Amino acid sequence: MGLTRRDVLMAGCAGGGALASALFSPGSACAQDEAVKLVERFTGRTPTVSDRLHLVMPAVFPTGYTVPMDLDIDSPMTEDDHVKRIRVFAPQNPLIEVAGFNFVPRRSIARVSTRIRLAEPQYVVAVAEMSDGTLLMTKTFVDVATNGCI
Repeated sequence: MGLTRRDVLMAGCAGGGALASALFSPGSACAQDEAVKLVERFTGRTPTVSDRLHLVMPAVFPTGYTVPMDLDIDSPMTEDDHVKRIRVFAPQNPLIEVAGFNFVPRRSIARVSTRIRLAEPQYVVAVAEMSDGTLLMTKTFVDVATNGCI
């Protein structure tokens, strides 16, 4: 019996998942660099790690189907200094960009509460694009017990 296209795709996905898992594991010293490279790949620009952007998620959650996520960024939301967009990435998921939120100055608060799906334990990376064009980044590790992306 020969290999089918499905077998080859499954093996490729498993290999890619294993590689990404090794790069983004919580004990990995290069996790920060890999998060920066991920953001550069998706945005074409280099982010700056910032304390202004707060990504709050549980460290351990029983299921990857509905993991709570709160995002908050310290910004006056004026015409000169506001958040334009926040993007959320989960590198181990089949679709890496899991959420995106747009904001308008003086009409919104730079805060979001929602739930996302996670395929496996991984770093979740949030990136805020500011009105001056800078990218602010933060990440947090979430350990999920079951796969939320089948």
